[in-house]
Amino acid sequence: MELFNLEGKVVIVTGAGRGIGREIALGFANAGCRLVICSRTISELEALAKEIESLGSRAHIVRCDITQPDDVDRVVQEAIDQFGKIDILINNAGITKKHPAEEFPLEDWNQIIQVNLTGVFLFTQKVGNIMLEQGSGSIINLSSIASQSALTGSLAYCVSKGGVDMLTKTFAMEWATRGVRVNAIAPAYIETPLVKEIKDHRPKFVEDILHRTPMNRMGDPKEIVGTAIYLASDAATYVTGETIFVDGGWMAAGL
Repeated sequence: MELFNLEGKVVIVTGAGRGIGREIALGFANAGCRLVICSRTISELEALAKEIESLGSRAHIVRCDITQPDDVDRVVQEAIDQFGKIDILINNAGITKKHPAEEFPLEDWNQIIQVNLTGVFLFTQKVGNIMLEQGSGSIINLSSIASQSALTGSLAYCVSKGGVDMLTKTFAMEWATRGVRVNAIAPAYIETPLVKEIKDHRPKFVEDILHRTPMNRMGDPKEIVGTAIYLASDAATYVTGETIFVDGGWMAAGL
């Protein structure tokens, strides 16, 4: 369908080595896009690049710490050098650490805010400037149900994702007449390495989540791909500043 045609588009995906980022990268490769994939772990990117190339697409690998402006600048410059443009940015990289609110260490707070919020700001601003010059582009930020639904032990994560939602709205508002759309996707609990780390330390975790989720299951990373493709495509040309929840009914069930 022409509305969803992304053939030849150039996409940057942060945190692409695993989980949601990896599946989004593969999904866009299947849609005929050329990719710049970045994370801190080169071995994961190399494995992903082979898969992307097996699908007949191209992948350029860049090791990147998204909290470092020089790294962000390098990713963007290499994307331009390799492909001549940037059509789509997926801000996916994120981390979490769990502590009681009254004991949350400042070091962990700073690290989570830096990765989950400042990194999104740096990439959005840098890539956004390229897109503004082009007169077109779509930026998709990975938010979370935690942006609207407070999660015990996840103070910094919840605050960071709430910040992502407002960052999304503000960039979208400022660039709305200039051809650049900015939206977010807010998943619930998805079966990723990040969630597995939590499950391993909290045996009752899965039972609690399934009870809270109307669909009575966690999501699969592949179930985020369709929403990302929609937001990146011409099917969403009148959509900006939105956060779309992909959550198995979590938010519909109430906070």
